[in-house]
Amino acid sequence: MGASRIILPLLLGLTTSASGQQGRSAEASGSWPTAALNPAGTRHSPLEQIAPATVRQLEVAWRFRTEVTGPHEGAPLVVGATMYLHTPHPNRVVAISLDEPGTVRWRYAPPVASTAPLTGFRDSGTRGLAWHPDGMVFVPITSGYLAALDAQTGREIWRVRNADARQGGAVQSAPVVIGDVVVIGMAGSEYGIRGYLSGYRAENGELLWRAYTTGPDTDLLLTGPANSRYPTHSARNLGVTTWPGATWQRGGGTTDGALTWDPGLQLVYHGTGAPAPWNALLRPGDNKWTSSILAREVTTGRLRWAFQLTPHDPWGYGAEGENILADLTIGARDVRALIHVGRNGFIYVLDRTNGRLLLVERGGPANWATAITPGSGLPTLEPRRSPSASTTVRGVCPAAFGLKGQAPAAYNPDARLLFAPLTNLCMEVRPAAPRLAPGELALGATWQLAPGPGASLGRFIAWDPAASAIRWEIREPLPLLGGALTTASGLVFYATSDGLLKAVDQVTGRELWRFTLPAPSVGSPMTYLGPDGRQYLAVLTGPGGWPSVPGFGAIRGVDWPGHQEGELIVLALPSPPEI
Repeated sequence: MGASRIILPLLLGLTTSASGQQGRSAEASGSWPTAALNPAGTRHSPLEQIAPATVRQLEVAWRFRTEVTGPHEGAPLVVGATMYLHTPHPNRVVAISLDEPGTVRWRYAPPVASTAPLTGFRDSGTRGLAWHPDGMVFVPITSGYLAALDAQTGREIWRVRNADARQGGAVQSAPVVIGDVVVIGMAGSEYGIRGYLSGYRAENGELLWRAYTTGPDTDLLLTGPANSRYPTHSARNLGVTTWPGATWQRGGGTTDGALTWDPGLQLVYHGTGAPAPWNALLRPGDNKWTSSILAREVTTGRLRWAFQLTPHDPWGYGAEGENILADLTIGARDVRALIHVGRNGFIYVLDRTNGRLLLVERGGPANWATAITPGSGLPTLEPRRSPSASTTVRGVCPAAFGLKGQAPAAYNPDARLLFAPLTNLCMEVRPAAPRLAPGELALGATWQLAPGPGASLGRFIAWDPAASAIRWEIREPLPLLGGALTTASGLVFYATSDGLLKAVDQVTGRELWRFTLPAPSVGSPMTYLGPDGRQYLAVLTGPGGWPSVPGFGAIRGVDWPGHQEGELIVLALPSPPEI
């Protein structure tokens, strides 16, 4: 499909240099030590045994049932000869021997006190674990906790409460380990929880810093302009003055998306969720810093820069998706860039050193805005798509779940292509009166989902940042809710909501192989090198997430699969490579 685009003058002549140098040592070993493989979040593996010429030979090597139902999001970790597998609530962890595949080394189940029932319509999934070289595994626990385990025994070393489930808070995103700091976000925008990001000492769980996303600059850990390049981002205390009264205190902007970081700049990047309540008539103003991308110092949490994608955000888009780091060349200048596929329907490229917008392109149907203005980064709104006090607004695209949700994209720095799983949904928005009380959903709106343009509800695309163009796309019958994987052999893998695992050619998008899974997948394919020298491909099955929430993910005429028990499927070529 065609795509409108806006390119700032500096971006003319864009090319892409090799990126992903961060974390190369771990990747080269064939391990998968973080949720996104490396600090840059590329999900690009240097392994190439499984290639276009061999992919059709893949067969099941082993399987493992989790004995837990619900959305099995994310991917397991592999370090050395051990795989660390996580489940949805009640958030069990299993360490599996790769010397004897499927053999359990230890199991961890959170204590009863930390497995309180979930509230409201939130799904029960978490999106991954984190590993520390000193021999620790960090576990997000949906009901509000972060736990550290001994990687050898599964013994719990410490556990801290990072969110209050009684107020509607939760912990669902994968933590990241940066030196001796563990950084973790939290969820709960839909409950009017005020968002924050936390940094803990890996050794003992001591809280080193907590940085809020709304409120005064002191709470945001901001000491100057959030982004001096844009007048709407430069004044002091915008986290208060862009909200009516004290509504920022329950303003949402939670941080339940993927985290990436730049070891050279020592910055961690995160998105923020939609503002609360979702009835925007109750919170006039830009509502900073919700629906934004933020860069923070790792050791202190200090905010270096912020960029708001959707000011005011009456559609519930948020900006929690991952921020993939890539090194681009603009003319004769090298630029450390950040790529974000926005839930609001636009793809953004920012300078990750300072938050300057370099490029923005429409990635699919996005009719709430007619354009994003160069130089300011501000959208020009389409009045007919903006909710009003008494009018139901129909045909808003994309739906609140976004052009792309939490399922991570992948970036191949050698092919210079980004691969993204997308949805093709629009919505009808009807304003309502929210119940603004602790632990109550602070929505103030109802939605009815509808298919987007065309016959498919999902799309898988290859996007070229150098040309600011979609190179190819694959139409899928259902929205894509699982992540992407790219490898040095030229393959791209993704799983579908109707139970297929696919491999496609990265240059053409031609399907080279498909495998029927035992159940639909909302997980992310990953790959690793086993102790036997073979490359393995693994993916979690087990549907769930927002489509399974009664009355919330309903699409007229579409039957979603219900919760099913999770299973890990591991595939490999028939024999090890010849040495």
